[in-house]
Amino acid sequence: MRISIARGALVAALLGFSPLLAQSTDPSIAAVAALDDGLIAIMKAGKASGASGRAASIGPVIDRSFDLPLMTRLTVGPAWNTIPAADQSALVAAFRRMTIAQYAANFDSYGGETFTITPKVEERAGDRMVRTTLRPTKGEPIAISYRMRQSGGSWKIIDVYYKNAISQVATRRADFAAVLASGGSKALIAHLNKLAASPTT
Repeated sequence: MRISIARGALVAALLGFSPLLAQSTDPSIAAVAALDDGLIAIMKAGKASGASGRAASIGPVIDRSFDLPLMTRLTVGPAWNTIPAADQSALVAAFRRMTIAQYAANFDSYGGETFTITPKVEERAGDRMVRTTLRPTKGEPIAISYRMRQSGGSWKIIDVYYKNAISQVATRRADFAAVLASGGSKALIAHLNKLAASPTT
C-alpha cells in the first residue's frame, strides 16, 4: 500500500471547529465509512486485480462519497467563473478520473491495515468534520480527516486533510493556479488527464 496524499500547509483551516454531540450513526459518517470499506476492498483485491480493476471497483464509491463537482470548483478557485461551461464539465470529468486513479494506485495491497472513525463529529458553518485513522500493521497511525457538506440530501466529502492539517483542496489549488495562468482551462484539463494516466508520479 502507498499513501500519496498531496501536501500543503493549511493548519488554520481546521481551527474553529467545535465538538458536535453525535453518535457513530451520524449521517455525515456514512460516506466516510463507505469510502473506508471500499478502500479496504481494493487493497484486498491487490495487484492481481490491476489498476483498472481497482479503479472500476472504487469509482462508484468515490462518486457516492465525494462531491466531485464542488471539489473541482473549490480547487480551481475564483477562476472557475471565467471558464466556459464546456470546459467546466471537462474539468469535473478529468478531476474525477484523477481522483479514482490516485486511490486505485495508492491503495494497491493489503497487509492487515484498518480504518477507525472517531464517533464525535465536529461542526462549523454548516459543514462537518469526520476524523479517521489509518492503522498500518507497521509504523505510526495516519490521521485523515474529511470535511463534509450536505448535497442532494446526503453528506459528501468536499476536502481531505492529511494528518488533520494539510488540505488537499488548498494544496491542489496552488498547482492548478499555475497551470491555469500559463495555459488556461484546456491546459488544466490536459494536466488532470496526465495525472490520471500517471497517478503515482
